[in-house]
Amino acid sequence: MKVLVLGFTKISYMPYMHFYLEQLKNNNCEIHLLYWKRDSNPDSESPDGIVTHVFERYQEDTVPLRNKIGSFLGYRKYALQILRNNDFDLIVVLHSTPGVLLFDVLSKKYKEKYILDYRDFTYENIKIYRKIIHKLVNGSVATFVSSDAYRKNLPQGNRLYTSHNIIMKSIENKEIRRLKSRDSKPIIIRFWGFIRHETINIEIIRRLANDKRFELHYHGREQKTGEILKDFCGKNKVENVYFHGEYKPDDRFSFIKNTDLIHNIYENDIKTINAMGNKYYDGTTFYLPQITNKGSFMGEQVSRNGIGIMLDPNSLNFADEIWDYYKSINWDTFNTSCDDTLNNIIMQYNDGVNMIEKIIIDGKKDN
Repeated sequence: MKVLVLGFTKISYMPYMHFYLEQLKNNNCEIHLLYWKRDSNPDSESPDGIVTHVFERYQEDTVPLRNKIGSFLGYRKYALQILRNNDFDLIVVLHSTPGVLLFDVLSKKYKEKYILDYRDFTYENIKIYRKIIHKLVNGSVATFVSSDAYRKNLPQGNRLYTSHNIIMKSIENKEIRRLKSRDSKPIIIRFWGFIRHETINIEIIRRLANDKRFELHYHGREQKTGEILKDFCGKNKVENVYFHGEYKPDDRFSFIKNTDLIHNIYENDIKTINAMGNKYYDGTTFYLPQITNKGSFMGEQVSRNGIGIMLDPNSLNFADEIWDYYKSINWDTFNTSCDDTLNNIIMQYNDGVNMIEKIIIDGKKDN
């Protein structure tokens, strides 16, 4: 069986692709991966045994949609060329946007022969975009959502499944932080991922600035927002906030073992209020409590499962609330909550694995 995995960014930024790649490899599929090299920074190596197709074009992520249209059309042209030159039995679409860009081909030639991975809320406020998303879901053999909160905005039916952003090999290293002392001075709060949401991060920095109880560390793509945050710290002589730059997925292990709390706060805007970030799964796996935004779907999951806390960064008592929470944690209870949450995640993950395997087996029967 010949399969094309349609990625929409660099390999380093698509850890979720391994959920699909592992099942395709296990079933001896011929795998092609299209990914987009958007900048000149080092990328992770391509997985072994996969044919790669690289679309190379510089593109900032934080610019308005109108500044991305040229790149999007270039991506479409490159993807169409790959599709014309190959006869694929299955397409895995790793984001809604490439699905929209290739909707005409997917709906005509690959109806019920593609899997849609619905990962983020992007341009659904545009009516035609939202309409195409609904048609993509209905035409897929299966649609995986990265957050159950997204289900309410998609067509209901028996094609929707939950795809957790967990990296299974991380479980092999799950003890790297738990076995170290929790009595840290100062408390190390750490963010990793794409650094965005300028307003809320400036507020967080302002609340924690030069408080000797805390250090705040940022790892990841900085672009415009990262530069603004660094400039803010410099101008205001903030000495307990640090920026470490971009990292590769396996680099997480080195700084996770020196982390006390995860900064997992994003704006409660239309794009992120319902999202489930990768750090939710890292926190659960590595027994790290996480701070989330009050009112967010992820915050509700963290609070309900007993693996972190929801806070409002605009609260005048934000720093004290973090301190009081961390000092009040019963670590035996917390560790058990992480184990229970992880077990539930793995159960749903395995349901997804079984679904992918069924799609592959059924596809082989048809060929």
